[in-house]
Amino acid sequence: MTADDLPRPPPLRDDCFALPAGVNWTPVDDALARLEAAIDRVVGTETVSHANAVGRVVAAPVSARRSNPPAPNSAVDGYGFAHSVTGEGDHVLPLVDGRAAAGGAYKGTVPEGAAIRILTGAVLPEGVDTVVLEEDCTVTDTHVAFRGPLRPRANTRKAGEDVVAGAQVFGAGHVLRAQDAGLLAALGVDQLTVFARLRVGVLSTGDELLDPAAQDAPSDRTYDANRPMLLQLATAWGFEAVDLGHAADDRAAIKARLDGGAAQCDVILTSGGASAGDEDHVSALLRAHGNLQAWRIALKPGRPLALALWQGVPVFGLPGNPVAAFVCALIFARPACLKLAGAAWAAPQGFMVPAAFEKRKKPGRREYLRARMGPDGVEVFGSEGSGRISGLSWSDGLVELPDGAATITRGDLVRYLPYGSFGL
Repeated sequence: MTADDLPRPPPLRDDCFALPAGVNWTPVDDALARLEAAIDRVVGTETVSHANAVGRVVAAPVSARRSNPPAPNSAVDGYGFAHSVTGEGDHVLPLVDGRAAAGGAYKGTVPEGAAIRILTGAVLPEGVDTVVLEEDCTVTDTHVAFRGPLRPRANTRKAGEDVVAGAQVFGAGHVLRAQDAGLLAALGVDQLTVFARLRVGVLSTGDELLDPAAQDAPSDRTYDANRPMLLQLATAWGFEAVDLGHAADDRAAIKARLDGGAAQCDVILTSGGASAGDEDHVSALLRAHGNLQAWRIALKPGRPLALALWQGVPVFGLPGNPVAAFVCALIFARPACLKLAGAAWAAPQGFMVPAAFEKRKKPGRREYLRARMGPDGVEVFGSEGSGRISGLSWSDGLVELPDGAATITRGDLVRYLPYGSFGL
């Protein structure tokens, strides 16, 4: 089956983001479960070389074209012979002319009772099944001496002991990494079917925002931090980041940006304007034209998450505060985008580590604190303000505090989520 034979996925349902009647505040785990159930892959497939496969999502099972290693070979530099001629005590074996080297196979047969010079990676010549390490030998021009016993097949590798030809090495949904590209190359797999790279559009909105290149910014304007941050997140996750620019608080301008994004993207991330205030034009537009679902999620920072379809393209309306936008992108947008891209839904790997801080937490919302590991445990940033973007650069992960009330004292175990667990 070729990539062209694989069916394209159907569009998402218009009501895919709808919450059941009566739902007000949604716990984080419930929101994640509903989001996972609501979406599916939206991209098609294509064929790429292993050299361009890193970050791509496998679309069809990948099998080894040949075994690794393809033939029995030596694991060390030494001398090869038939194990049947050895046993206890000292052995002195005559050497055949020539040697076996990696890429330079010995063409003849080594007679029983003789030995051959062999180098690491060399295919075992006919008549050789065991290798003795050169450091354990005394050698002259004509003979090699060593002390037994040696186990059968010592210092050798079997053909296919890593992977056997025909074995499946990657299933559909696997996100390929640099080490995977190496394995594909070793197995002779050059072409493979992957899902098309998810195109993630990023749009910033708000009269208060300025391009970071602007000079002499007035004090009532703010440099746009969210758009470059979200674009780089999309790129780091292996997606194609599409810069949809910045739109002022003007519904016609925002609508034009969304229309353009829907024409060239598979998913759109917006930041700002997603609440219900006078200038929250994103949510107003999505409500009027995009079947908006405003999820009030019990988390800090974040809380409002606007979800909608705009001309069939899913839109994630993230908060405008940079820290809240970052946290919501990690917790919600990343696993959703991975599933839209054909990969598996990904929950971050957490680790229980000692707290190097103290905190009293009220019940009702799950909290994510900017954190980094220190000599006495995990430390948290001095301020929890969602506008303190310096805390994101200071941190190397998040501390996740549970939904209920909690009193954290130094040395208590807390759940730490390193940014590496979010693909960063």
